[in-house]
Amino acid sequence: MTLPPVMPALPTRPQRSGLAPLQPVSARARWLLGLGFFVVFFGVWAFFTLGGYVSSTFLASPLTMVREGWLLFTEFNFIHDIGMTVWRVFGGFLMAAVVAVPLGIAMGAHKGVEAFLEPFVSFCRYLPASAFIPLLILWAGIGELQKVLVIFIGSVFQIVLMVAVTVGAARKDLVEAAYTLGASNSGVVKRVLIPGAAPEIAETLRLVLGWAWTYVIVAELIGSSSGIGHMITDSQALLNTGQIIFGIIVIGLIGLVSDFAFKALNRRLFAWSSL
Repeated sequence: MTLPPVMPALPTRPQRSGLAPLQPVSARARWLLGLGFFVVFFGVWAFFTLGGYVSSTFLASPLTMVREGWLLFTEFNFIHDIGMTVWRVFGGFLMAAVVAVPLGIAMGAHKGVEAFLEPFVSFCRYLPASAFIPLLILWAGIGELQKVLVIFIGSVFQIVLMVAVTVGAARKDLVEAAYTLGASNSGVVKRVLIPGAAPEIAETLRLVLGWAWTYVIVAELIGSSSGIGHMITDSQALLNTGQIIFGIIVIGLIGLVSDFAFKALNRRLFAWSSL
Protein backbone atom coordinates (compact mmCIF):
# COMPACT_ATOMS: atom_id res chain seq x y z
CA MET A 1 0.00 0.00 0.00
CA THR A 2 1.50 3.25 -1.10
CA LEU A 3 1.00 6.37 0.88
CA PRO A 4 -0.16 9.49 -0.91
CA PRO A 5 2.58 11.98 -1.56
CA VAL A 6 3.00 14.55 1.13
CA MET A 7 2.22 18.05 -0.11
CA PRO A 8 4.94 20.53 0.71
CA ALA A 9 3.91 23.13 3.24
CA LEU A 10 3.13 26.48 1.75
CA PRO A 11 5.51 29.19 2.82
CA THR A 12 4.01 31.39 5.46
CA ARG A 13 3.78 35.06 4.79
CA PRO A 14 6.29 36.89 6.94
CA GLN A 15 4.87 39.27 9.48
CA ARG A 16 5.70 42.85 8.65
CA SER A 17 6.57 45.36 11.29
CA GLY A 18 5.20 48.88 11.38
CA LEU A 19 8.47 50.14 9.89
CA ALA A 20 8.28 47.93 6.79
CA PRO A 21 8.48 49.89 3.52
CA LEU A 22 5.06 51.04 2.26
CA GLN A 23 3.34 49.39 5.21
CA PRO A 24 0.20 51.47 5.98
CA VAL A 25 -0.63 52.65 9.48
CA SER A 26 -4.02 53.18 11.01
CA ALA A 27 -5.61 56.61 11.21
CA ARG A 28 -5.24 56.58 15.00
CA ALA A 29 -1.52 55.75 14.77
CA ARG A 30 -1.02 58.47 12.17
CA TRP A 31 -2.57 61.11 14.44
CA LEU A 32 -0.60 59.93 17.46
CA LEU A 33 2.69 59.88 15.56
CA GLY A 34 2.06 63.33 14.10
CA LEU A 35 1.17 64.73 17.52
CA GLY A 36 4.16 62.99 19.05
CA PHE A 37 6.58 64.84 16.81
CA PHE A 38 5.22 68.21 17.98
CA VAL A 39 5.50 67.10 21.62
CA VAL A 40 9.14 66.13 21.10
CA PHE A 41 9.84 69.34 19.18
CA PHE A 42 8.42 71.61 21.86
CA GLY A 43 10.08 69.54 24.57
CA VAL A 44 13.54 69.99 23.02
CA TRP A 45 12.83 73.67 22.44
CA ALA A 46 11.79 74.17 26.07
CA PHE A 47 14.80 72.22 27.35
CA PHE A 48 17.35 74.42 25.61
CA THR A 49 15.62 77.76 26.18
CA LEU A 50 14.25 77.35 29.71
CA GLY A 51 17.43 75.55 30.74
CA GLY A 52 19.53 78.57 29.79
CA TYR A 53 21.47 76.82 27.05
CA VAL A 54 20.31 79.36 24.43
CA SER A 55 20.08 83.10 24.99
CA SER A 56 16.54 84.52 24.90
CA THR A 57 17.88 87.25 22.60
CA PHE A 58 18.27 84.68 19.85
CA LEU A 59 15.48 82.24 20.70
CA ALA A 60 12.54 82.85 23.00
CA SER A 61 11.17 80.02 25.11
CA PRO A 62 7.75 78.47 24.39
CA LEU A 63 6.31 80.23 27.44
CA THR A 64 7.63 83.60 26.27
CA MET A 65 6.30 82.93 22.79
CA VAL A 66 2.81 82.20 24.15
CA ARG A 67 2.90 85.32 26.32
CA GLU A 68 3.97 87.52 23.40
CA GLY A 69 1.28 85.96 21.23
CA TRP A 70 -1.35 86.83 23.81
CA LEU A 71 -0.11 90.42 23.83
CA LEU A 72 -0.33 90.55 20.05
CA PHE A 73 -4.01 89.61 20.16
CA THR A 74 -4.98 91.74 23.14
CA GLU A 75 -2.94 94.90 22.56
CA PHE A 76 -1.83 95.01 18.91
CA ASN A 77 -4.93 93.83 17.00
CA PHE A 78 -3.12 90.84 15.54
CA ILE A 79 -6.39 89.34 14.34
CA HIS A 80 -6.53 92.15 11.77
CA ASP A 81 -3.04 91.25 10.54
CA ILE A 82 -4.08 87.61 10.19
CA GLY A 83 -7.19 88.58 8.23
CA MET A 84 -5.20 90.77 5.84
CA THR A 85 -2.64 88.05 5.20
CA VAL A 86 -5.31 85.39 4.59
CA TRP A 87 -7.13 87.74 2.21
CA ARG A 88 -3.96 88.42 0.23
CA VAL A 89 -3.02 84.75 -0.03
CA PHE A 90 -6.42 83.54 -1.19
CA GLY A 91 -6.97 86.58 -3.42
CA GLY A 92 -3.71 86.06 -5.30
CA PHE A 93 -4.13 82.29 -5.37
CA LEU A 94 -7.68 82.42 -6.75
CA MET A 95 -6.61 84.89 -9.44
CA ALA A 96 -3.78 82.54 -10.41
CA ALA A 97 -6.06 79.49 -10.48
CA VAL A 98 -8.69 81.22 -12.66
CA VAL A 99 -6.02 82.14 -15.22
CA ALA A 100 -3.74 79.11 -14.99
CA VAL A 101 -6.15 76.15 -14.97
CA PRO A 102 -7.74 76.91 -18.38
CA LEU A 103 -4.30 77.65 -19.87
CA GLY A 104 -2.90 74.43 -18.44
CA ILE A 105 -5.81 72.41 -19.82
CA ALA A 106 -5.33 74.01 -23.26
CA MET A 107 -1.60 73.25 -23.19
CA GLY A 108 -2.10 69.66 -22.10
CA ALA A 109 -4.87 68.96 -24.60
CA HIS A 110 -3.44 70.70 -27.67
CA LYS A 111 0.19 70.25 -28.61
CA GLY A 112 0.19 73.39 -30.74
CA VAL A 113 -0.82 75.51 -27.77
CA GLU A 114 1.82 73.74 -25.70
CA ALA A 115 4.53 74.47 -28.26
CA PHE A 116 3.49 78.13 -28.33
CA LEU A 117 3.25 78.75 -24.58
CA GLU A 118 5.58 76.29 -22.86
CA PRO A 119 8.90 78.10 -23.52
CA PHE A 120 7.57 81.36 -22.07
CA VAL A 121 5.85 79.68 -19.11
CA SER A 122 8.94 77.59 -18.34
CA PHE A 123 11.09 80.73 -18.49
CA CYS A 124 8.81 82.65 -16.12
CA ARG A 125 8.53 79.71 -13.73
CA TYR A 126 12.16 80.16 -12.72
CA LEU A 127 11.85 83.88 -12.04
CA PRO A 128 11.53 84.62 -8.30
CA ALA A 129 8.35 86.48 -7.44
CA SER A 130 10.34 88.84 -5.21
CA ALA A 131 12.23 90.12 -8.26
CA PHE A 132 9.01 91.67 -9.55
CA ILE A 133 8.35 93.72 -6.41
CA PRO A 134 10.15 96.91 -7.60
CA LEU A 135 8.21 96.84 -10.89
CA LEU A 136 4.94 96.06 -9.16
CA ILE A 137 5.43 98.98 -6.80
CA LEU A 138 5.93 101.24 -9.82
CA TRP A 139 2.88 99.85 -11.61
CA ALA A 140 0.46 99.28 -8.71
CA GLY A 141 1.90 101.30 -5.82
CA ILE A 142 2.29 99.84 -2.35
CA GLY A 143 -1.37 99.01 -1.81
CA GLU A 144 -3.12 95.66 -1.72
CA LEU A 145 -2.95 95.05 -5.47
CA GLN A 146 0.85 94.94 -5.40
CA LYS A 147 0.87 92.25 -2.69
CA VAL A 148 -1.81 90.17 -4.40
CA LEU A 149 0.11 90.34 -7.68
CA VAL A 150 3.28 89.02 -6.02
CA ILE A 151 1.36 85.93 -4.94
CA PHE A 152 -0.31 85.70 -8.36
CA ILE A 153 3.05 85.75 -10.19
CA GLY A 154 4.56 83.24 -7.80
CA SER A 155 1.68 80.79 -8.32
CA VAL A 156 0.31 81.14 -11.84
CA PHE A 157 3.19 79.69 -13.86
CA GLN A 158 3.60 76.73 -11.52
CA ILE A 159 -0.08 75.87 -11.86
CA VAL A 160 -0.05 76.19 -15.66
CA LEU A 161 2.76 73.68 -16.15
CA MET A 162 1.57 71.20 -13.55
CA VAL A 163 -1.97 71.19 -14.95
CA ALA A 164 -0.61 70.82 -18.49
CA VAL A 165 1.44 67.79 -17.48
CA THR A 166 -1.55 66.23 -15.73
CA VAL A 167 -3.92 66.71 -18.67
CA GLY A 168 -1.30 65.58 -21.20
CA ALA A 169 -0.82 62.30 -19.31
CA ALA A 170 -4.37 61.14 -20.06
CA ARG A 171 -4.81 57.54 -21.20
CA LYS A 172 -4.69 57.39 -24.96
CA ASP A 173 -7.03 54.41 -25.14
CA LEU A 174 -9.80 56.44 -23.50
CA VAL A 175 -9.28 59.24 -26.01
CA GLU A 176 -9.41 56.80 -28.94
CA ALA A 177 -12.51 55.14 -27.51
CA ALA A 178 -14.23 58.54 -27.30
CA TYR A 179 -13.43 59.27 -30.93
CA THR A 180 -14.68 55.82 -31.90
CA LEU A 181 -17.98 56.59 -30.19
CA GLY A 182 -18.31 59.78 -32.21
CA ALA A 183 -17.00 62.42 -29.83
CA SER A 184 -15.75 65.71 -31.28
CA ASN A 185 -12.48 67.37 -30.36
CA SER A 186 -14.17 69.61 -27.80
CA GLY A 187 -16.15 66.63 -26.53
CA VAL A 188 -12.95 64.69 -25.85
CA VAL A 189 -11.57 67.61 -23.84
CA LYS A 190 -14.78 68.16 -21.86
CA ARG A 191 -15.79 64.54 -21.28
CA VAL A 192 -12.49 62.65 -21.17
CA LEU A 193 -9.48 64.85 -20.46
CA ILE A 194 -10.93 67.26 -17.90
CA PRO A 195 -12.88 64.68 -15.82
CA GLY A 196 -9.93 62.31 -15.85
CA ALA A 197 -7.47 64.99 -14.76
CA ALA A 198 -9.77 66.78 -12.28
CA PRO A 199 -8.54 64.96 -9.12
CA GLU A 200 -4.89 65.63 -9.98
CA ILE A 201 -5.66 69.25 -10.87
CA ALA A 202 -7.28 69.69 -7.46
CA GLU A 203 -4.21 68.16 -5.82
CA THR A 204 -1.99 70.55 -7.80
CA LEU A 205 -3.98 73.50 -6.51
CA ARG A 206 -3.59 72.23 -2.96
CA LEU A 207 0.17 72.03 -3.32
CA VAL A 208 0.51 75.45 -4.91
CA LEU A 209 -1.64 77.00 -2.18
CA GLY A 210 1.12 75.97 0.22
CA TRP A 211 3.67 77.78 -1.94
CA ALA A 212 1.46 80.88 -1.99
CA TRP A 213 1.89 81.17 1.77
CA THR A 214 5.64 81.53 1.28
CA TYR A 215 5.18 84.38 -1.19
CA VAL A 216 2.92 86.43 1.08
CA ILE A 217 5.71 87.10 3.58
CA VAL A 218 7.88 88.44 0.77
CA ALA A 219 5.00 90.61 -0.40
CA GLU A 220 4.47 92.02 3.09
CA LEU A 221 8.10 92.84 3.81
CA ILE A 222 8.09 95.99 1.68
CA GLY A 223 5.63 98.85 1.89
CA SER A 224 3.15 97.10 4.14
CA SER A 225 1.43 98.45 7.25
CA SER A 226 -0.46 95.27 8.13
CA GLY A 227 -0.18 91.53 7.85
CA ILE A 228 1.76 88.78 9.60
CA GLY A 229 4.88 89.53 7.56
CA HIS A 230 4.73 93.18 8.61
CA MET A 231 4.46 92.14 12.26
CA ILE A 232 7.44 89.81 11.90
CA THR A 233 9.53 92.61 10.37
CA ASP A 234 8.64 95.01 13.19
CA SER A 235 9.43 92.36 15.80
CA GLN A 236 12.81 91.68 14.18
CA ALA A 237 13.72 95.35 14.58
CA LEU A 238 12.88 95.08 18.30
CA LEU A 239 14.70 91.72 18.71
CA ASN A 240 11.42 90.22 19.91
CA THR A 241 11.96 86.61 18.91
CA GLY A 242 8.83 85.54 20.80
CA GLN A 243 6.58 87.48 18.45
CA ILE A 244 8.58 86.39 15.41
CA ILE A 245 8.19 82.71 16.31
CA PHE A 246 4.53 83.18 17.15
CA GLY A 247 3.89 84.76 13.75
CA ILE A 248 5.68 81.90 12.00
CA ILE A 249 3.65 79.32 13.95
CA VAL A 250 0.38 81.11 13.13
CA ILE A 251 1.24 80.96 9.42
CA GLY A 252 1.97 77.26 9.74
CA LEU A 253 -1.29 76.59 11.59
CA ILE A 254 -3.41 78.51 9.07
CA GLY A 255 -1.66 76.72 6.22
CA LEU A 256 -2.21 73.36 7.91
CA VAL A 257 -5.91 74.04 8.41
CA SER A 258 -6.32 75.17 4.79
CA ASP A 259 -4.44 72.07 3.62
CA PHE A 260 -6.71 69.74 5.59
CA ALA A 261 -9.77 71.61 4.31
CA PHE A 262 -8.51 71.26 0.72
CA LYS A 263 -7.93 67.53 1.23
CA ALA A 264 -11.40 67.04 2.67
CA LEU A 265 -12.98 68.97 -0.20
CA ASN A 266 -11.04 66.95 -2.77
CA ARG A 267 -12.11 63.66 -1.16
CA ARG A 268 -15.73 64.81 -1.21
CA LEU A 269 -15.67 66.03 -4.82
CA PHE A 270 -13.62 63.15 -6.25
CA ALA A 271 -14.45 60.24 -3.97
CA TRP A 272 -14.51 57.94 -7.01
CA SER A 273 -10.80 58.56 -7.71
CA SER A 274 -9.72 56.75 -4.52
CA LEU A 275 -11.75 53.62 -5.17
